[in-house]
Amino acid sequence: MGLFDMFKSDNSQTITPHFAFATGLLYMMSADGEMDNEEIGHLLSVLGGAKSSSGAIGVGAQNKQLLDRAINYRQKNSLDQYLADVTPILTDAQKMCILMNLLDSAFSDGEAEPEEQAMFAKIQAAFGISDERFKPFFEVLMIKNDRSVFVDQNHPHNQAGYTVQLS
Repeated sequence: MGLFDMFKSDNSQTITPHFAFATGLLYMMSADGEMDNEEIGHLLSVLGGAKSSSGAIGVGAQNKQLLDRAINYRQKNSLDQYLADVTPILTDAQKMCILMNLLDSAFSDGEAEPEEQAMFAKIQAAFGISDERFKPFFEVLMIKNDRSVFVDQNHPHNQAGYTVQLS
């Protein structure tokens, strides 16, 4: 396996870890009943979005088939069915990667809606990842997504002497 093979498209018709990743993002994006531009942008960035000749951003050709399959699966299957199908085939690293990206997607529009929080908790439980184990990863994503530190000079994290640390 070459260094960049992980970015190749998934052309199979079986449920693969890459398919589970793309499909999981679609479930999270639709959890609150709408797909925001920020969520779509996040999806394109992690699946390999590309600009067309007209300048429009879309899914890179290598992942169009994967995304089409994921959309079709999402439309036909419940979250419970998704979890039953993908959980047994994922490694621990793949589960953690999916969880991190689901959380990042949920916060891409500024806040995780209650429906997104509930869905994340359900997927996290199905993957067997405890809150205690996931907490440091959660904290890193909260730091990453708290862009108010740039616009609010009175933000508590901008105070003299404050140091960012994981608890």
